[in-house]
Amino acid sequence: MTNRLADTLSPYLRAHADNPVDWYPWGEEAFEEARRRDVPLLISIGYSTCHWCHVMARESFADPATAALINEGFVAVKVDREEHPQVDGAYMAAASAFTQNLGWPLTVFATPRGRTFYAGTYWPPEARPPMPAFRDVLAAVREAWTLRRAQAEESADAVTDALARAAESVPSDLPDMVAIATAAETVAQREDRQYGGFGGAPKFPVATTLRFLQHPLVREGAPEATAAAARALTAMAGSDLRDADGGFFRYATQRDWTVPHYERMLTDNAQLLDVARDAGDERTVRGIASFLIDALRRDGGGFGAAQDSESTIDGVRNEGGYYLRPLAERAGLEPPAVDGKVITGWNGLAIGALARAGAAFGEQSWLDAAASAAEQVLRINRDADGALVRASLDGRASAAVATAADLGLLADGLFALALATGDATWAIAARGVLDQSIDGRAGDDPLLSAQGIATSPDQTDGDLPSDAAAVATAALTAWWLGAGDRYREAAVSTVTALAGRSLEQPFAHGTLLRVAAGLAVPPRQLVVVTEARDSALAVVARGADAEAVAVVTTGQARAFAEAGFELFEGKDASAERAYDCRAFVCRLPVSDPAEVSVAR
Repeated sequence: MTNRLADTLSPYLRAHADNPVDWYPWGEEAFEEARRRDVPLLISIGYSTCHWCHVMARESFADPATAALINEGFVAVKVDREEHPQVDGAYMAAASAFTQNLGWPLTVFATPRGRTFYAGTYWPPEARPPMPAFRDVLAAVREAWTLRRAQAEESADAVTDALARAAESVPSDLPDMVAIATAAETVAQREDRQYGGFGGAPKFPVATTLRFLQHPLVREGAPEATAAAARALTAMAGSDLRDADGGFFRYATQRDWTVPHYERMLTDNAQLLDVARDAGDERTVRGIASFLIDALRRDGGGFGAAQDSESTIDGVRNEGGYYLRPLAERAGLEPPAVDGKVITGWNGLAIGALARAGAAFGEQSWLDAAASAAEQVLRINRDADGALVRASLDGRASAAVATAADLGLLADGLFALALATGDATWAIAARGVLDQSIDGRAGDDPLLSAQGIATSPDQTDGDLPSDAAAVATAALTAWWLGAGDRYREAAVSTVTALAGRSLEQPFAHGTLLRVAAGLAVPPRQLVVVTEARDSALAVVARGADAEAVAVVTTGQARAFAEAGFELFEGKDASAERAYDCRAFVCRLPVSDPAEVSVAR
């Protein structure tokens, strides 16, 4: 049989199109059917490069007997977490009430209103204590719904209400330099001093945390925390977590960074590109950039979401076997598939990272790749009304709404591209995207909202910045470029709303704390006006420690100023000049590279 998934946008859903399970994609039709039949929803959430998602699909969803139990007692919904991150976030938060072993595949049992009354992750086809068999779970849940329905619904409502309350926050003061340095020291206390990085097994790159520890304020106020970030990068770059072609795997299953989980994510690699650039690790920078461009870039210029952990070798599906071969031996093998979804916010991360690295290392091809990705996202990832959507695949836009994080990450990437190229049109586009999120025009999932389910039950960083932190980051960048005080106020409002939580749990709020650090010190802004973009003055400026560095021609400086970016006003001298500013107060312009300080 073929179910309803064959014509969906998601490669993950399409892979389940021939299951005997009568799958529905996420949408009102599934909810209506659950209400009509008066049965629970079985919501299965995963993504195309998830190894254990593949395993559960082969073991259970492809099994006719198991599928019959699902079809008889439930309305089954298959969700790609990368296409619907708000759905994933809401149900992951709800699942935490039932299990501490969170991950994917995520299996949620919900009332016809979509409210969770039981959840877990992977269940095997036969019992493997302490894990029960998936078919036994299905039978137990169906029995509970049939015989103890009122209790199940009461539990579901209680979980939903508790998450809504947890999403509330009490504003506090803007953190000062001492508070931020103390938060960084708290994070550093979790360092694994033997193997580098943070925590035990499984061990993740936690790029958002590393980026916070690299901030200049932390470098000055808590230098040992910055050193911990450097040690983490060195350990990861020299370990099995980094593939021979330069790309990083999702995480290591062992504390010493061995036995990776072999999927390779755009999110991790784009953020680690920034970490390596900040650390001055050119070899790691070049390796990641090559992986992004050679492996993840799709036709049209956008970047795919991830590369699979599995591939087919000698006719057999194999996890990690491709990556375990030397590079020279891979040429004759079919590489693991790439999930070709061009996700708006994730591409924003890649655009920004490649733009910053391209400017720092003088690699025009990286800037060109960033620009091509930006052009595709801005052109293709839109609905019929022109609003940005979550993703596209093969030139076809998804119906899933763009999240606040999508808009914030894309805007910040476009600002970085504007600085790296001197082209004000990217900054104008970035400001337009950012305004949508600041003005509250980022979409919430309509089904969750209709059922009163919080779409952002918390604002912690996961494998990428939270919604709030992503928007605040872009707003701070916009202010640095002189877009106006409203953008600083937007960043301040977000930070103060979440400051209490971020200082209590700094490891989970690295991006927000990085924004707080950016607000706690006056920004340094360097503008070089020159007709020779590779002049000695421009090269020195690009290597300087500053929040914003722009190398522009006279005409480009005027274009920025005319577009409302006040940092560039009056900086259109006919002779080559460098303007070194602190919070928009600029020193006398200089023409001698020796007069431009690399340090702050």
